[in-house]
Amino acid sequence: MKLILGITGASGSIYAKRFLLKAKERGFETEIIVSKNGEAVLKHEGCEDILQSGVQIHKIDDFFAPPATGSSHYSGMAILPCSMGTLGRIAAGTSDNLLIRAADVCLKESRPLVLVPREMPLSEIHLENMLKLKRAGAAIIPASPHFYKHPKTMEELVDTVVERVLNCCRPFLFYRK
Repeated sequence: MKLILGITGASGSIYAKRFLLKAKERGFETEIIVSKNGEAVLKHEGCEDILQSGVQIHKIDDFFAPPATGSSHYSGMAILPCSMGTLGRIAAGTSDNLLIRAADVCLKESRPLVLVPREMPLSEIHLENMLKLKRAGAAIIPASPHFYKHPKTMEELVDTVVERVLNCCRPFLFYRK
């Protein structure tokens, strides 16, 4: 099963890093699309090793890459962290870069699209865009970790969100094109 991981300029690069690890543990092949601001935040937050992890990374402006078409076989896409700018462009259907286009493809092909916004507080515009995307078929999972299992490390805390993102794709694991 192949997943697309979108990484944007919102703070929270550790979510993307842990997603790659947990997806691999579950047997997923993951490909990455990272925005220019996402690259800058990865470096700023000390997670730039994601870019040298050996995972396929598609250039943000490569509209000939496989994620740009519904003819490619991906099980779904997670964008984490997801900036509100990215979320708004997906809601508007702009498809102005590969990350936005890949999200649009997931929606039009009825494949899972999971968005993990990490911003607060939320404006009315943010909430309207999230509602629009939820109605279009996306799952919105705010980066709100839980404390039920008494996490002892930052990684354990982050994993509470990452596991929810991966579980959100569970009903679609047997998607066939």
